[in-house]
Amino acid sequence: MLCLAYGGAEQSVDGRLGCQGFAQTSFLQSAVAFVYALYCPKEAAPHLNFKGPFVSDLVPRMPLSRAILEAVKPVVERFPRLALTYRSLRDARLLGEVPRKHPMGFFFLGNEEMERGEFEIEEVELVRHLLRDTDVCINVGANIGYYCCIALKHGRHVIAFEPIDLNLAYLYKNLWSNGWTNNAEVFPLAISDKTGLIEIFGGGTGASLIKGWANTVEMYKRVIPVSTLDTILGERLSGKQCLVIIDVEGAEYGVLKGAHKLLRQTPKPRWMVEISATEHVPGGKGINPTLTDTFQMFWDHGYESWTADARRLPVAKNDIEDILARGDTTITTTHSFIFVERGEGQYLAS
Repeated sequence: MLCLAYGGAEQSVDGRLGCQGFAQTSFLQSAVAFVYALYCPKEAAPHLNFKGPFVSDLVPRMPLSRAILEAVKPVVERFPRLALTYRSLRDARLLGEVPRKHPMGFFFLGNEEMERGEFEIEEVELVRHLLRDTDVCINVGANIGYYCCIALKHGRHVIAFEPIDLNLAYLYKNLWSNGWTNNAEVFPLAISDKTGLIEIFGGGTGASLIKGWANTVEMYKRVIPVSTLDTILGERLSGKQCLVIIDVEGAEYGVLKGAHKLLRQTPKPRWMVEISATEHVPGGKGINPTLTDTFQMFWDHGYESWTADARRLPVAKNDIEDILARGDTTITTTHSFIFVERGEGQYLAS
């Protein structure tokens, strides 16, 4: 049982029973901020604007484990505004931890599955296969840098795009912890088919330019800079074999519309793109409205498509039509697909 006191008010939070008697979300936010100040040094959370001295300035800092953070989660998730505060505090606290040794040999922090090498196992195996003769890895929606670190560990140059501040903080820390200070270019912005400013909804691994994606709370949004791959990269990578990894939560078609130069480049890049057919679609049901257009964009530029799973099956137009007709997504065990130059599919099996 934790007893939270702030501003003359006092309430109890029980990790098993939840919380009762809270009249205002603003009080809950203040309470969480107060407890966070007990456990977190101010240098680990420069963006919080917590009013008053951090208790950690006055007394030795007590360890706040991930278990405690997870125990509090069911309580705060009942209150949307408090949930946003909780996520910010939780992530800032975890950001202060020391990166862990990954099974591949690099240091990594930010996601326990990634840290243990248990994240997207089939996709990672395929990416490592593709990296064998890749010159440059372009990661759109780089998140906290998992695929960036894998590519860098393989000695490849990395160009990463990520617009969320917290993700960038993890990404920077993961690169710095491994001494990869000159091997990666990081652009702190979103990629789409226009330049300027745009709203992004949600955060963490689920942030999307698509309003309502994965039932993200509408109030959880911010304004960020946006550009296109053609604007930033132009033709500078012509002649280099590129691997492009895209994970942008439903906004992949916009990325492609702003990447015509890269799509036509010689040699043709190889692409791994996360494309959700039915899951996370705004409204909670239906088919991704840009599903066909996304595949057609690749086919029109001379690519063939394959599943990014252990089976590595070809994906044809009739497969997409089946998804549209029946909502059948059993064609793949993952949400990602591989696109390579037409006739190059045998490379995936080699």
